[in-house]
Amino acid sequence: MDQWTAGNATRRAVLGDEHVDRATAATTDFTADFQDFITRYAWGEIWTRPGLDRRTRSCVTLAVLTALGHEKELAMHVRAALRNGLTTDEIKEVLLQTGVYAGVPAANTAFAVAQRTLAEISAEAGEATEDRG
Repeated sequence: MDQWTAGNATRRAVLGDEHVDRATAATTDFTADFQDFITRYAWGEIWTRPGLDRRTRSCVTLAVLTALGHEKELAMHVRAALRNGLTTDEIKEVLLQTGVYAGVPAANTAFAVAQRTLAEISAEAGEATEDRG
């Protein structure tokens, strides 16, 4: 399997088809090379390496995004962490741990982003249940 195909499969497994389809649909001539780059390298080279499982990669990703203050990416990766098997308590522990090393303001923002994202996921699950009922 080539890097792009492996990356696309991993990206879809971690972020969900809906997210990847939105990103793909929003691709322009200007962003096409970047979309190709992240699919081949971030997802096809790094996320597929055997050295860490996806749960651990999600922990590292949450910590780094928190430390760097990347709120949009953090919200996306809170969802991904749940898909990769982390519990909400484990996400909380990652954010607490990160707060010690990256600072309280970074963790404070991350907790707000994570709480909002988890609430959205809960609401979406409720809507899905209502739609089936």
